[in-house]
Amino acid sequence: MPDTGIGASVKRKEDYRFLTGKGHYTDDLNRPGQLYACFLRSPLAHAQVKSVNADEARKLDGVVAIFTGQDMADDGVGSLPCGWVVTDRHGEPHKAPPHYPLVRDKARYVGDQVAMVIAESQARAREAADLIEVDYEELDPVIDMSEAERATQIHEEAPGNLCFDWELGDKSATDEAFAKADTVAKLDLVNNRLVPNAMEPRAAIGEYDAGSDSYTVYSTSQNPHLLRLILCAFVLNLPETKVRVVAPDVGGGFGSKIFAYAEETACTWASRKVGRPVKWTAERGESFLTDAHGRDHITHVELALDNSGKFLGLKVDTKANLGAYLSSFSTCVPTYLYGTLLAGQYTTPAIHCNVKGMFTNTAPVDAYRGAGRPEATYVVERIVEVAARELGMDPAELRRKNFIQPEQFPYQTPVALNYDTGDYEPALDKALQMIDYKNFSQRRTESERNGKLRGIGFSAYIEACGLAPSAVVGSLGAGVGLWESAQVRFNATGTVSVFTGSHSHGQGHETTFSQLAADRLGIPYENVEIVHGDTGQIPMGMGTYGSRSLAVGGSAISKACDKVIEKGRKIAAHLLEASPDDVEFKDGKFTVSGTDKSKTMAEIAFTAYVPHNYPEGLEPGLDETAFYDPLNFTYPAGVHIAEVEIDPDTGITEIKDWVAVDDFGRVMNPMIVEGQVHGGIAQGVGQALYENCVYDKESGQLVTGSYMDYCMPRADNFPNFRVDMTVSECTHNPLGVKGCGEAGAIAAPAALMNAVTDALGQEIDMPASPEKVWRIAQTRIQQAAE
Repeated sequence: MPDTGIGASVKRKEDYRFLTGKGHYTDDLNRPGQLYACFLRSPLAHAQVKSVNADEARKLDGVVAIFTGQDMADDGVGSLPCGWVVTDRHGEPHKAPPHYPLVRDKARYVGDQVAMVIAESQARAREAADLIEVDYEELDPVIDMSEAERATQIHEEAPGNLCFDWELGDKSATDEAFAKADTVAKLDLVNNRLVPNAMEPRAAIGEYDAGSDSYTVYSTSQNPHLLRLILCAFVLNLPETKVRVVAPDVGGGFGSKIFAYAEETACTWASRKVGRPVKWTAERGESFLTDAHGRDHITHVELALDNSGKFLGLKVDTKANLGAYLSSFSTCVPTYLYGTLLAGQYTTPAIHCNVKGMFTNTAPVDAYRGAGRPEATYVVERIVEVAARELGMDPAELRRKNFIQPEQFPYQTPVALNYDTGDYEPALDKALQMIDYKNFSQRRTESERNGKLRGIGFSAYIEACGLAPSAVVGSLGAGVGLWESAQVRFNATGTVSVFTGSHSHGQGHETTFSQLAADRLGIPYENVEIVHGDTGQIPMGMGTYGSRSLAVGGSAISKACDKVIEKGRKIAAHLLEASPDDVEFKDGKFTVSGTDKSKTMAEIAFTAYVPHNYPEGLEPGLDETAFYDPLNFTYPAGVHIAEVEIDPDTGITEIKDWVAVDDFGRVMNPMIVEGQVHGGIAQGVGQALYENCVYDKESGQLVTGSYMDYCMPRADNFPNFRVDMTVSECTHNPLGVKGCGEAGAIAAPAALMNAVTDALGQEIDMPASPEKVWRIAQTRIQQAAE
């Protein structure tokens, strides 16, 4: 039989239903008697809503109801909360203006929800929405972060449109380090805004059952229990026992489906008002307008070095765009998930970071694959490359010179984190060998003969994921714990159901978690069923984000398996007439030490449910639940190297080669891990070369509101990524795993932009579009000719 245990490249269980069209997405679900919702959205970026006239819309046949923000206010519906309180450098909590599901006073970005139409069909709901007349008093929009503090006020609660002014690190020590520096490298950076673009648009169905006075919410959510918590405790004021959230198959999330959104809130509330289920599915244009966007930083960074190339200090000043409202976790992304990663893989002794979070009249900005860590890696790895060029040092050797050494672990960084383990040089060495670095100059010369510009770029990234100790994040302002739960239930016939609080939206949990449970319990892989995504079936869990599924969710499964094994040991000892201390468990068998007397796990499970011969005082059944609260973040790290060739006549950048050597700790399924790395790199390449969310600075209109204007990378834009790994196991979780889902997106932008700037011999901001590259290349050619 094929190997299906930990470390085997088992094909994904879930792929059959996805590839054959048998998946069940939210839009595939239809409830008896359902109605359809359409949201009237503001066409203006900033406007006072003086009145809403829906008289003509209500006359249409098939229109059941039209609601405004006042209707929700009359019902006591609350504001969508931000779940992380950031305390700024003055000791003040961040400014938290309300974010109501439907506008009550002002529309604050193009796409803001002004009214909700409910009708018998989607077409009729859209038609009615077009008939609603809104009297807007247009206000000046605030789009440019650099002007936001002096611009029109968006929220009364946030003077100067400033949400927080936050800092991390020792400013005095950093200033002293710079005073001693022989060289200071400086760089201004833009981390461009991105639209998530999941395969499946957001969707929701709210269904109220008058008989039980309860609600069922079907949603494209990465975190069903969090959505239930927010709906119940903060917005709709309902008992959690009266709300069930179901997240069926979810087609991609990348962070943008963690949050509680206005639409699912409104559908849930409206289902009781109209007495029928209410369904909404976003059109792609709505997704561009209203899905939480990612990134959007402007940064000035300085790196102080001595003459030998040792890093002495790092200064980072960033303005982070938060959009018009705070999303569920938007405050922690440019602060605790960003500033804490500015040490990178290096021994920089002094670091200071200042971040100003700004409100603008744009869509809310929140976590997008990597969430703060790509932004931090981009800052660190780009300034290291600049420093190498200014010092005339090889960029690989400058990194090597400053790496944290294996004997220094656990390593306390100057920006709060404590790395438990790592070994960075082997990844660099392997990547240099794979890319054939020693012969790069020959390839560059050959490209020049052909009229092309060739460059190579490095990214030695580290991330903090497996989010993480509840006590720590609670002290930093998190409104939730970041533990995870699991229930492992043996059935009488020996099959197993694993109920996990983690949620899958493409990561292969049904496969990986089955491998884990089967390996731990010594049962056939095919006999394991993974259940997730339904608050009515699973213990409370914290969902999937921050590469935490295996490190936290898998650890909870492992702990539940431990409890099952321990109970099974007692049953086996009774059946084998031995002491539990003398019973060993291995490969699915309980054996009395030094004998051939044994019982299989299947036999023990049957006995647990048919306890005719059973230990006195032990409960029947074999069903255990465990909660796992991690002791620390996990710290995946690695080196990515990109090699590019630029055609100066067209400005087109071709990626000629890409190698990635990552340390994810113990690897559960190498095939799935490799796929995760490929997907992450693809998103990072998209940011570096193609994707750019742009608002018109005068009107606040979204210029890149469709695939006609927002460029997504295609398969032919990528080379054959070559992936390898090193292993230093995590020291503080039972599996030794670290997390892999975001690594590619974290490492890729810096590697690729370092390669592009190396080829051009000049700095350029993301995205390095053909037009921008062409202009720089032509200037370079002209200067050479002169």
